[in-house]
Amino acid sequence: MDISLKGRSFLTLMDYSPEEIRYLLNLSHQVKKERKEGTFHQRFLGKTIALIFEKRSTRTRCAFETAFGEEGGCPVFLSIDDIQLGKKESVEDTARVLGRMFDAIQFRGFSQKTVEVLAEYSGVPVYNGLTDVYHPTQILADLLTVEEEFGSLKGRKICFVGDGRNNVANSLMIGCAKMGVHFTVLAPAALYPEQGLVDQSRVFAERSGADISVSSDIDKAMDGVDAVYTDVWVSMGEEDKLKERMDLLTPFRVTQELMERTHKEESIFLHCLPAVKGNEVTFDVIEGPSSRVFDEAENRKHTIKALMVATL
Repeated sequence: MDISLKGRSFLTLMDYSPEEIRYLLNLSHQVKKERKEGTFHQRFLGKTIALIFEKRSTRTRCAFETAFGEEGGCPVFLSIDDIQLGKKESVEDTARVLGRMFDAIQFRGFSQKTVEVLAEYSGVPVYNGLTDVYHPTQILADLLTVEEEFGSLKGRKICFVGDGRNNVANSLMIGCAKMGVHFTVLAPAALYPEQGLVDQSRVFAERSGADISVSSDIDKAMDGVDAVYTDVWVSMGEEDKLKERMDLLTPFRVTQELMERTHKEESIFLHCLPAVKGNEVTFDVIEGPSSRVFDEAENRKHTIKALMVATL
């Protein structure tokens, strides 16, 4: 089937069909191959993108800036100290101004509502670089990494270990459900994902053949897992909850012993980074032979470039 994503925003994987996600992953393989072979294009020549950051970033900022610049475009970084976003000027008005000056907007910050308003009022594609609820560009990189490692996605099994309510876990659940990847959240009951999201993901999973589960049983959740995934125990803006999270999540630290509970020597370890080594994952795991975290980090760039090529 012919797929055109031109002009589309990317706010959550909820909005994209399995066929459209597949298209983005295929394009990601292509642009990564071009980069490795030294084949350069100027697909964004004469185009500009506004990169709005409420939250600090390494991978998201560098991925958007380098991907856009390599294609001949001009990325413009805007922190909340640089513009009036939601302060002296409404988000709606900022969106309308930026939409007249830029060809696209990226937003990384707190509220999902903000990125939705930017998309509604700007008239240009808007990309969600991270909000408190979703982190969809990260999941494109995760899926690409798993596909590169195992040759396919459908029927693979990913287990997210830790804070099951965070934005990465949310988006990973949706992405896996749509792409036929069996997905488990392994977390203490107090940090289970929202039931509404689980229910919606199971609807997607029925169509793809995936299984979506939530558990506190380590042995049951880990058995047969292809990729063990974790994230920091305290997200940006939740620093005051560190002790509470330490108490809840220490039994769910990804150790070598936990990795061995997959009963698969080829299992890999994933983390969106930055990591607090010794908290959510031990040093020997993240620095060991099963770790693919830096392949995953690199793939942020290729998948984000593919997303922008597809939508611009």
